[in-house]
Amino acid sequence: MTELAKRVMVAAVGAPAIIAVIWFGDAALATFVATASAIAAWEFFRLVSARGGAPLAPLGVLAAAVVPLLAHAQQLGFIRVPLSTLVLPALLVCTVVLFRRPSSARPMEAAAVTLFGVVYTGGALSFLYVLRNFEYVIGQAAGTLVVLFPVALTWATDIGAFFVGRAVGGAKLMPSVSPGKTVSGAIGGVVFAVLMAWVFQRYALIPHAQIAFSPWALVGVAIAVSVAGQLGDLVESHFKREAGVKDSSQLLPGHGGVLDRVDSLLFTLPIGYLLLRWLVTPIPR
Repeated sequence: MTELAKRVMVAAVGAPAIIAVIWFGDAALATFVATASAIAAWEFFRLVSARGGAPLAPLGVLAAAVVPLLAHAQQLGFIRVPLSTLVLPALLVCTVVLFRRPSSARPMEAAAVTLFGVVYTGGALSFLYVLRNFEYVIGQAAGTLVVLFPVALTWATDIGAFFVGRAVGGAKLMPSVSPGKTVSGAIGGVVFAVLMAWVFQRYALIPHAQIAFSPWALVGVAIAVSVAGQLGDLVESHFKREAGVKDSSQLLPGHGGVLDRVDSLLFTLPIGYLLLRWLVTPIPR
């Protein structure tokens, strides 16, 4: 089976299943996001270890999985997580480092990279759950569409960058990180994202979620999410280049690892949520 056939098969099975989980939301979605966060964190710590780093991988993987579950618990009203409590995981990691990493084993590096890995994976992916429960939307369809909005813009960016980059070529965007990406492809990705934003708002957000952006806000959101997605892709490529690997793992045939599939979403989900909070306007029912 060719790599393309593997990619298509995994996408054909995985995409509907993921959309179904988003539709049901609640515990099913929280569990899915926690699992994806744990795997992505595990892959990230593998990249770090490949270059001689020594993160607290088991603790980091567990913490990455717990973050989405805390978001679910807060949504249910079981707990309240004020901003000041976010320092507690840092104190826990520092305490573990104290007893598990002697001074000769670079304890500061271990603490820093472990905390970063948790925020980079579990923290960012938790916004998938948060978007599903966006305050202005009511119902499963509306919540699912709000989640899919930044996902669709990310997908449109990838498609536009691929086809425009292939057709136009030209100057490389960042050859030291990702030799195949071009400036023309990056611009094409932004243009495709703007078009997708208009289509998605017109035929999904307005009629089914009763929310909308003003015309200029919609363009700005599309540009911001598109740029964020491209940055997310480049950041993970940068990490993999340092680790000397092509993929974060081989868990998904034809796709590499979970981190390879969500690298752009790690940027677009938080950015999309913030822009929705700041700029979206509920439509009177």
